[in-house]
Amino acid sequence: MKIFYAIQATGNGHISRATQLYPYLQKFGEVDFFLSGSNASLDLKLPIQYKSKGCSLHYSRCGGLNYWEIAKNIRPRQIYKDADALPLKKYDVIINDFDSITSLACKIQKVHSVQLGHQASFISPKTPRPEKKSIMGEMILKHYASAPKNIGLHFEKYDSFILPPIIKDEIVQAQPTNLKHISVYLPSFDKDCLEKAFNKVSDIHFHWFLQGIEFKHTIGNITYFPVNQKKFNESLISCEGIITGGGFETPAEALHLGKKVLSIPIKDHYEQECNAAALKKMGVPVVYEVGKNFDEIIKNWLNQNIIYPEMAANNIQETLEYLFDTYRN
Repeated sequence: MKIFYAIQATGNGHISRATQLYPYLQKFGEVDFFLSGSNASLDLKLPIQYKSKGCSLHYSRCGGLNYWEIAKNIRPRQIYKDADALPLKKYDVIINDFDSITSLACKIQKVHSVQLGHQASFISPKTPRPEKKSIMGEMILKHYASAPKNIGLHFEKYDSFILPPIIKDEIVQAQPTNLKHISVYLPSFDKDCLEKAFNKVSDIHFHWFLQGIEFKHTIGNITYFPVNQKKFNESLISCEGIITGGGFETPAEALHLGKKVLSIPIKDHYEQECNAAALKKMGVPVVYEVGKNFDEIIKNWLNQNIIYPEMAANNIQETLEYLFDTYRN
C-alpha cells in the first residue's frame, strides 16, 4: 500500500504528530510526506517527498497574529499549481492533517482522502467553542482542509469520531519528576514581552524555549533553550508546570504527565480560542491578556490547588486500523 500524508507546518504540533505516527504507518505500507508551510522549527526526520510554501502564520511581537504578513505571503496561483502537481492518483490512501493544498488537489484530481488531526474535531458542533464564535474562524476550521471522512483528536470525546490525543512515546513511557522549574513555550511572544515578568518572580526558575536562541544559557532565574524536541521533552517531564499557548499537543502531553498548565491562547487565533474554551471547561487556567501583573498571575497559578484532568493517550494502532477501515468504506 502506498500512503500519502500531508503535514501542515504552521506549527510544530503537526510534525510532532506525524513523526510519532510514522513507524506505525510503515506497518501498513510505504509512506511519502508532503510538507506545506514554513513555521515549524523541529528537525525533520521524515521522508519528505513534496514541499510547498503553502500558507504560513506570522506573529505580532507579543502574543498575536500579524494578518497583514499572512495575507501578503499567500500566492493563490502557486497554491493551485502545487495542488495540481501533486501525484495523488498513484497513492492508495491519502491522509490530510489540515493542509489546504492537499484538500484542493483531491478536488481537482477527484480522489478520496481522510482528514486526521485536531482540526478535524471541529467538524462537530459538540466540540467546545468560545462564548463569541467567529464566522470566519468557523469557515476556516470546516472548509480550509475539508475531506469526505474525518477522524478528530481532542482532549475529550466530544463526538463519536473524536479520539484521544496522539502523545509521543517519550512522554507515554516517561516517569515524571518535579525539579521545581517552569517550562515555557510561547512562540508568538518575543523575548522582551515576558522577560521582566519572569525576572520579578525571582524564586521561580524558568526553562524558556525560544526561537533565535543558539545555545543553552542561564541569566538570573531563566535558562534559555533553543527550540529542540529532546530538550523540551526532558524539561516537560521534570517540570512543576508549563506556560504555553492555546495549542493542542503540548497541553495534552503536559496533562498526560500530570503537570500544571497555564494556557495563553494567541490573540485572534480562533482555533486556540476554541482550545482555551475546552481547557477552561476542564478546570485549566487560561490567560487572555499578558499585562503588568503577569508575575502575580504566575504566582497565583502555582499556589492554586487545582485538580487537573487525567489525559489518556491515543491507541495509535487501533486508530490507524480504524482510519484504513474508514477509508475503504
